[in-house]
Amino acid sequence: MSARLERVTHAASAPAQELVEGVSVVFFANGELGANGFSTGLARFKPGAQLPCYKHECGKSITILQGRCDIAVEGRTYRLAPYDSLHVPAGLAYGMKSLEPSVDLLAHVALSSATVTLELVTTPFAERDLRDAVASTEGAEALSRFSRAQEYELSAKALFRDLFAKRLGSKGICGGYGRFAPGASLPCHTHLYDESITIVEGGATCLVAGRRYSLSGCDTALVLRWSKSSLFPTASVVPGTGANVERPNRRCSGLLARYSGGNSVKRRLAKSH
Repeated sequence: MSARLERVTHAASAPAQELVEGVSVVFFANGELGANGFSTGLARFKPGAQLPCYKHECGKSITILQGRCDIAVEGRTYRLAPYDSLHVPAGLAYGMKSLEPSVDLLAHVALSSATVTLELVTTPFAERDLRDAVASTEGAEALSRFSRAQEYELSAKALFRDLFAKRLGSKGICGGYGRFAPGASLPCHTHLYDESITIVEGGATCLVAGRRYSLSGCDTALVLRWSKSSLFPTASVVPGTGANVERPNRRCSGLLARYSGGNSVKRRLAKSH
C-alpha cells in the first residue's frame, strides 16, 4: 500500500517561482509534492508581461482563469479568454503574452509529467493569425473554446465541461471545468489516477478519506489514486439550538485535472468514507 497522503496547497500563501520578469507559477501538484505522472499549477502574468518561446518534454494544457492573452505555437497565434483552453503537445515551442493593461492574467496549467523542464527556443517561425479560430486545424496543438464545450451533468446539479482530453487532442492529461449549484456535490468516489482539484470561484469543502479541507481562491487539493473523496460547495453555518445547522446556499466552480489519456473526467463511486 502507498504511504502517500493527499496534499492541499493554499494559493495565497504558497511559494511562487519566477520564470521571467513579470511571470511566475505556483505549483499545486508535481513530483516534489507527491503527484505521480502529472503537474498542475497557477501561472500569473503581470499586466503586459510576456513568456518567451519555450518547449517542454511533456504535453501542457493552459486554461485561462482571468484576463485575455495571445499564445503563439510555432508561429500560430490564438487569442484566449476566460476558460478557453489550449493543449500544447510535447516538443512544440510556444510563447504567451498577457493583453491586460491593468490586472494580472491568471492561467491554470496542467502537464503530463511530474517533472517540469523548460527549454528556450530561438528558432523563428512563420506567423499565422488564428486569434479568431474556434478550433485548431493547422498544427498538433488542440484549442477548446469554453463557449463551444459540451456541458453535462457529472452528478445532480454539478455541471461539467471537458476542456482537455484524449478525444479533444490532448495526450497524457485530461480535465475541465465544473460548476456546483447550491446543494450540489460530487459523491464519494475514487479514480484510477491522481487528481488535482482547484477551486476558482466561491468556496468548497473537500473530503478525502474522512479528512475535511476548506478550499477557495484557487486553493487546490491533490487527491491520490484510489483515495475516497467527495466535494461540495461550502455551506453557511446557521446557529441552532444546541447545534449548528449547515445550509448549502452558495455555488462554487473549479478546475479538475488528472494524469490520464482518458476522454473525460470519470469517477468510480465508493461505498463510504
